[in-house]
Amino acid sequence: MSTQTMITITEKAAQKVHEFLEAENDPELQALRVAVQGGGCSGFQYALGFDTGPQDGDEVIEAHGVKVLVDPFSMPYLNGADIDFVDGLNGTGFSITNPNTVAGCGCGTSFQLKEGEEEGDPVTASAGGCSSCASH
Repeated sequence: MSTQTMITITEKAAQKVHEFLEAENDPELQALRVAVQGGGCSGFQYALGFDTGPQDGDEVIEAHGVKVLVDPFSMPYLNGADIDFVDGLNGTGFSITNPNTVAGCGCGTSFQLKEGEEEGDPVTASAGGCSSCASH
């Protein structure tokens, strides 16, 4: 386990993770896995799911009673990201604010990463827009 906190999760998001894990009714599922994958209208997309535990090389972050797992490929793209749970007019679900992005899809499913920059203003995954957003 790393001593660096690369991802934070709000108390509200942690509460929702606990609720969803309980609803899964599978005692082997004990952690939230967060990953970055290629795809989506902006180039990359987040993948969130439940897992039984860390794999070799995973970063493990524990906050508010929740284990968050990140694979080695995704780690650099998620450094400094914050996971929250929002319930509002624009939708309900997990929201990731990531300082490594420069643009995002309006529906929050995909984003573009900075190229060669280390600092900048965070962009939430729900910023920007795309033609597929109307279908969500």
